[in-house]
Amino acid sequence: MSLRSRLLAAAAAATVVRLAVEVRAERARRRAVDQELGTVIRAHALDEVDGIHRQPSTAPEIAVVIPALDEEDAIVAVLEALPADLSGLRVTPIVVVDGGTDDTAGVVASVGHLALRHEVNRGQGDALRTGFALALERKAAIVMTMDADGQHRPEEMGTLLAPILTDEADYVQGSRYLGAYDDAGGARDLGIRGFTQLINLASGAGVTDCTNGYRAIRGDALARLQLEEPRFSAAELIMESARQGLRMLEVSVHIQSRSHGESKKPGRLQYPLGYLGVIVRTWRR
Repeated sequence: MSLRSRLLAAAAAATVVRLAVEVRAERARRRAVDQELGTVIRAHALDEVDGIHRQPSTAPEIAVVIPALDEEDAIVAVLEALPADLSGLRVTPIVVVDGGTDDTAGVVASVGHLALRHEVNRGQGDALRTGFALALERKAAIVMTMDADGQHRPEEMGTLLAPILTDEADYVQGSRYLGAYDDAGGARDLGIRGFTQLINLASGAGVTDCTNGYRAIRGDALARLQLEEPRFSAAELIMESARQGLRMLEVSVHIQSRSHGESKKPGRLQYPLGYLGVIVRTWRR
């Protein structure tokens, strides 16, 4: 290769490297801006909550954080199925309405429960963080999460809570693969299993179901977690809990088909690529 050719090749390589650095810096800048926006939206949602509801609970409490996006047709049945108390602890639902176009917040309020509202859609991760912030302000002894679409069965709450109440675990995750899954099979099922293996490899969590949103966490353990992801948050919760040394346990649950509507997860490659990005970012911390 002539000197001219070598110089041109070196210049081309340098240009590619420079562009890659610039693209990475731009992505980091956009992510920082997005995180700032999320902080403002979550803070505004909390500021709208009546001061009484932000005070520490007067009785030992289980806070059930329920993210909701356009779930006005399903949410009432979910809330009405929750027990008023469980194992001597008061059950307090905290619904976080993450943007949307319907009247989910109004429906929740009409049946006497608290609804926090994000002015724009942020994703399940930010919705959970808003609910977690309120639960921790209320000094909840245990914080649970469940879906707003009827896929999680409230009668199984006791199964999730038992290992925490007997001090066997700090974090209890429901698993459809230890229990039952109405929508088993297909590409999504294979994806869950594949991502579960990847998360276990990266974190040593040892779970069987990495996308299950039915979980219970000891309040003081939840306060130790560093959570940053606005979307696809299940991987971050599992990996960060393992990083912080939480005692993690899985129990069998039955994941039912949605009671109304369609899944809010993004289609095609957006969901798997987004979920993979969360795994990589959490692993690199």
